[in-house]
Amino acid sequence: MQLHTLTPKHKPTKKAPRIGRGGKRGTTSGRGTKGQKSRAGHRIRPAVRDLIQRLPKRRGFNNKTKSKPAQLVSFSSLSRMGSETVITPQTLAVVGLVDLRKGRSVKILNDGSELTKAYTFKDIQFSAAARKQAESSGSTIS
Repeated sequence: MQLHTLTPKHKPTKKAPRIGRGGKRGTTSGRGTKGQKSRAGHRIRPAVRDLIQRLPKRRGFNNKTKSKPAQLVSFSSLSRMGSETVITPQTLAVVGLVDLRKGRSVKILNDGSELTKAYTFKDIQFSAAARKQAESSGSTIS
C-alpha cells in the first residue's frame, strides 16, 4: 500500500467555479457591469416581442377606398337573359353573367352587337357607346 494508491473514503466536495470563466478574463468576463444581460441565467424575454420586432413598421397615412372594380358585361352576352326585361346585378348573377362575390357594381360595354329588344336597366353602369346604343334601341336606364 502506497500513498498514491489510496482512495479517499468520501470524495472531497468540488470548489465552486470562480467568477469569470470564459472569454475576456476577469470578474465580469465581457458581460459589462450590472443589468439583466450580465446576470446568471437566460434572458427573460417574451416571444411575442421578438415576433413583433421582426415585422416591418407601417409607415404613412393611408385612406384609400377599398372598392372593387366593376364587372364587365357585353351586349352580346345579354342574349342569354331570355325573356327578362328588367336587368339588375342580381338578375345577371342568376343567369351566371356576373359573380356578386367579386363586387356589386356591373358595367355594360358595347362590343359591336345590336340590342334586339328594349330592356330596363337598374343599378348598372354603362360605357358611353353602350349608353348611346341602349337608349337608341328603346331601353330605359335608371
